[in-house]
Amino acid sequence: MWGPRKQGQRTVTCIACGTAVNRSDAREYDKYGDRWDRDGKEFEHLCKDCYRGLCHQPRAELEGLLVEINAGHHPQDEFLSWYCALVDERYGSLSEHERER
Repeated sequence: MWGPRKQGQRTVTCIACGTAVNRSDAREYDKYGDRWDRDGKEFEHLCKDCYRGLCHQPRAELEGLLVEINAGHHPQDEFLSWYCALVDERYGSLSEHERER
């Protein structure tokens, strides 16, 4: 009979705050929002404090949009301009949604 697997004290880095923590003290983060489909994936990690601070509501395509416009690789003003234009194009402007209320 096999005994329980003994995991080493592997250290991971929190993608939000940069803190190095033991893997056992971290939470997996899948930028595509599907951490249950594990085939061929390498997960990023969050420390427990940063994980608690996340909004756990459905993100409905948010991560895909961020990847599509290369979030984190452009100046903030350029990124926000692209992001707003893409959201308006795909989902309509915020003012359109406010009129519907």
